[in-house]
Amino acid sequence: MMRYIHFIVNPISGKGTHRLSKDYLQSFFSPDLYRIEVDYTEYRGHAIALSRTAAILNADTIVACGGDGTIHEVASALVGTDRTLGIVPVGSGNGLAANLNIPRNIESAIKIIAAGHSIPIDVGKMNEHYFFSNTGTGIDAMVIKHYEKSGKRTLLSYVKASLSASLKFKHKRAIVSFGNDIIEVNPFLLFISNSNEMGYNMSLTPEAQLNDGLLDVIIIPEISFFEKIVLGWYVLRSRTEKFKKAQRCITDKLLIEYPEKIFTDAQIDGEYYYLRTNEIDVTVLKNGLQVIVSQTN
Repeated sequence: MMRYIHFIVNPISGKGTHRLSKDYLQSFFSPDLYRIEVDYTEYRGHAIALSRTAAILNADTIVACGGDGTIHEVASALVGTDRTLGIVPVGSGNGLAANLNIPRNIESAIKIIAAGHSIPIDVGKMNEHYFFSNTGTGIDAMVIKHYEKSGKRTLLSYVKASLSASLKFKHKRAIVSFGNDIIEVNPFLLFISNSNEMGYNMSLTPEAQLNDGLLDVIIIPEISFFEKIVLGWYVLRSRTEKFKKAQRCITDKLLIEYPEKIFTDAQIDGEYYYLRTNEIDVTVLKNGLQVIVSQTN
């Protein structure tokens, strides 16, 4: 049976130097065994529409060729379907791809797609939005807001955005409920993760797993300027467990309420969102998505 693989390519990911043409992609696949189609995104959100159309056309595998934003959009369109996600990481952060051990080398990643070995992973959900790596409503949301405004997708830009956001961040009281616990806090960081990798080889939740049916949550209250510097050092070294004011929990659902807010700044898989609510319901869909990975995973 011929396998239909549909590539969704973000032409500007990774500074737009990847040159993933249809001819190039087809060169990895025998025309007797594979049907290859390629679409290119033109604006934010376009990959969702393209992926839904590819699913309707009965693509067996839909491949996101881009960064975390493109992967998030394609994956969001496939949750709850029998279609399989493929990933060719050509972005800057590549958090989910790193957690799945998908190589940044384009040829190697495409060969993994051709092999077709897949595993199920969990899917997080924040209100009506899916997430696959992480989400948050604290300083990380403001970092992403500043990062996107910079127009540059580099580690240096991310560090600069972190410093700028840290100086301007305003704490607001939050009520966080999970299990039998209720925490009232003015959070500097309220971070919820499905994976062990944020991107740029950094992690706030190195013990998180993509297929355990649980989310790893880190809550850090309002802290001093010096403590922010210390926290930043630990984040860069993926050693946040050493930061004494960090409170951690593992749960399959939680509710976040901001009584003094009307709207909420959030980041979802490294993209900024302005949520028109002050109540955030977070859940996890066990094995909600099938993803192609190396057979060594």
